[in-house]
Amino acid sequence: MATIALENRSTWRGEQRFFVASAIIMTLLVFAGFSFQLAMGRSSFRVPIFLHIHAFFFFGWTLLYLVQTLLAGSDRLALHRRLGWIALVWIPAMLVMGTYVTIVSVRTLHVPFFFQPAYFTVMNPLSLYVSAALAAAAIAMRRRTLWHRRLMFCSMSILLAPAIGRLIPSPLLIPFTGEAVFGLALLFPLAGMIHDARAHGRIHPAWRWGVGAMLAMVVAANAISFSPLGPALYRAVTAGSPGAAQPPLAFPPPPWARPAPRL
Repeated sequence: MATIALENRSTWRGEQRFFVASAIIMTLLVFAGFSFQLAMGRSSFRVPIFLHIHAFFFFGWTLLYLVQTLLAGSDRLALHRRLGWIALVWIPAMLVMGTYVTIVSVRTLHVPFFFQPAYFTVMNPLSLYVSAALAAAAIAMRRRTLWHRRLMFCSMSILLAPAIGRLIPSPLLIPFTGEAVFGLALLFPLAGMIHDARAHGRIHPAWRWGVGAMLAMVVAANAISFSPLGPALYRAVTAGSPGAAQPPLAFPPPPWARPAPRL
């Protein structure tokens, strides 16, 4: 019995280390992606205030995820649970800001030139809402630790996409940039599945739900974007704005080939 208990403790410590290490890597990846943009002169702090608010909520969520994982990994569960209630306010704020920034981007011709505008209009909010749905499911299952941490892990993996897109040669991946970005984000839950298989001898079903949601998201984004609904949605969002002149399914010209409109 003592041997079994020791093995269980050892397995649990290994799980804690995996999630803590992954949260640190995710956080570094997010900061690397956006720092790289600054270093390359592709972005600056001289942007409208709503973009700073957007960054505050999304960087803040990344840091909250890291802190929560560190607290859980060090068995400081009481504080972990108290901080967890912040998500009830933070997640809706991210949905509002993420959707708003998408709308402003397509209306002002600020869609990245390696995405078709209709695809960007669908993919950006859809990824946010799928991430939020996984986080909500994780919160609902907060008393079932194995489910909770894995679903939250998959939710966070989706939010890595913007940072990943800034680190890879996205223009060279046209027309499959979106699939490439989310394919790389999938490596995180796939690593979790491999860890489960090695540590527990089986893959926890939460991974299947999380990965399934991510794959369904990619399929749905393409199905909607390249159906009549995608261009119709884009035209509705951009009506009366400079973005209305951009064909929904044509890749925009790169920034150096067109004047940059004001936000």
